[in-house]
Amino acid sequence: MSQRLKDKVAIVFGAGSDGEGWGNGKAAAVKYAQEGASVVAVDLNQQAAEETRNIILEEGGISIAITADVTNSIQIKNAVDKTIERFGKIDVLHNNVGITKMGGPVELSEEDWKVGVDVNLNSVFLTMKHVIPHMTKNGSGSIINISSIASIRYIGYDYPVYAAAKAALNQLTASVAIQYADQGIRVNAILPGFMDTPLIYKQISDAYDSVEDMIAARHAVTPMGHMGTAWDVANAAVFLASDESKFITGVSLPVDGGQSIRSM
Repeated sequence: MSQRLKDKVAIVFGAGSDGEGWGNGKAAAVKYAQEGASVVAVDLNQQAAEETRNIILEEGGISIAITADVTNSIQIKNAVDKTIERFGKIDVLHNNVGITKMGGPVELSEEDWKVGVDVNLNSVFLTMKHVIPHMTKNGSGSIINISSIASIRYIGYDYPVYAAAKAALNQLTASVAIQYADQGIRVNAILPGFMDTPLIYKQISDAYDSVEDMIAARHAVTPMGHMGTAWDVANAAVFLASDESKFITGVSLPVDGGQSIRSM
């Protein structure tokens, strides 16, 4: 590896995988470590966080695992405090947590709407609230928020709470990017398209007649003819975390095989 993140400390919220295989957060955490960063793997699922940590350690990297609920400010602060105690700084904040709730305004319960907004949007507000003071103290930092192309166009799924929260996340990203641009902190978003990750088999497959139909349909709608993988998102994240992107901030970057610019 090129060690593009040598001597940097990355905290990844949502660093576990939602099932077997490679989710976006898990891949990003491992990729950060492969590029030289010390990685704090944070997840609601303790076993998932520890699995990511163990992969990093087995590859000779440096990592610790922390369990936290990203909708709980106290637990987030605890994770950040443990990171500072162990490593002394935070260079990269990676927000990967997301949840889909199917149904429009009539079908979706008020509680599920609130949960969708809380997990997909409010969580990022909370992590930034607790991490940014440490970045301003050091005069530098890169924040990477995982959004979705559902934030900028309808992609065939009836989950307006997810789309709305992710759209708000894009604007939150831009607003905070401008606010802290002169303090050395960059804030960018990645908008994944149709990715082949464990999450879709748990949260999306019910929208199709079968898993096979889901896979075929998602391949077909992507201009490149196939879904992306978690590593496509991870590679983009490493670029945004590294000094190679030092003049890039406030960007919402699609990683979608061209899907977001396709007219049909």
